[in-house]
Amino acid sequence: MKSGLNKMAVVLVLLLLWEGYVRIAHVSPLLLPAPSRVLVGLGVYLENGALLRYTWQTLKMLLAGMGIGMLTAFGLTVLATTSRWGRDLLLTLTSIMNPLPGIALLPLALLWLGIGPRSLLFVIANSVVWAVALNLHTGFETVPLTWRRVGQNLGLRGWGLIRHVYLPAALPYLLTGTKIAWSFGWRTVIAAELVFGASGQAGGLGWMINLERYNLNTTGVFCGLVTIILLGFLAEAFFEAVEAWTIRRWGMSAG
Repeated sequence: MKSGLNKMAVVLVLLLLWEGYVRIAHVSPLLLPAPSRVLVGLGVYLENGALLRYTWQTLKMLLAGMGIGMLTAFGLTVLATTSRWGRDLLLTLTSIMNPLPGIALLPLALLWLGIGPRSLLFVIANSVVWAVALNLHTGFETVPLTWRRVGQNLGLRGWGLIRHVYLPAALPYLLTGTKIAWSFGWRTVIAAELVFGASGQAGGLGWMINLERYNLNTTGVFCGLVTIILLGFLAEAFFEAVEAWTIRRWGMSAG
């Protein structure tokens, strides 16, 4: 609770400094709109429903891409846990693909899949899969041997052992990987939507930012940026709640 109040205080101070600077220096709204102006703009976007449509489009693509990436990462991790060649496959692919920014594969995605949702899903999934796979694989590797032997003595094999022993033990690593995947996914989807926007394709918040930039509506650009920031705060609060309900409650964290 105290941490949340401190964060709100920091944000409030920054907004006051921003507002004061714009008013005292008489900065043109074309260059830097005041927070009060951005707030009015947000109200207009909410009233006409445009902001909700843009936000939903981005969230829909982001969650779908994350789902694909996380399922792929889980499959690769299970394969790496159950076989030596699967482990080598995961580590090799991770070494090759993880250094590449997700957006760097967008030109290939456009060539292979065309301009549309499939290309966007491809680059989002690629930006997500390796971070999740690395963290989950590390979590599986750190499961104590005693726990594995106990599970095997209870008759657990294959999927049963992974479900009842590996996954619960690796939950902190899975949560960390999911948080990293969320941040990587956000960066990728906004960057990709900016490219699609430049191609004249309707999209989400990234397309909105690009469109308002083209129309010289700096307030609209800031409305899109503020929306992304607010969603980031909500996601952070959600992950903290999940961590409190699970790994902290079960004594898996010192927090």
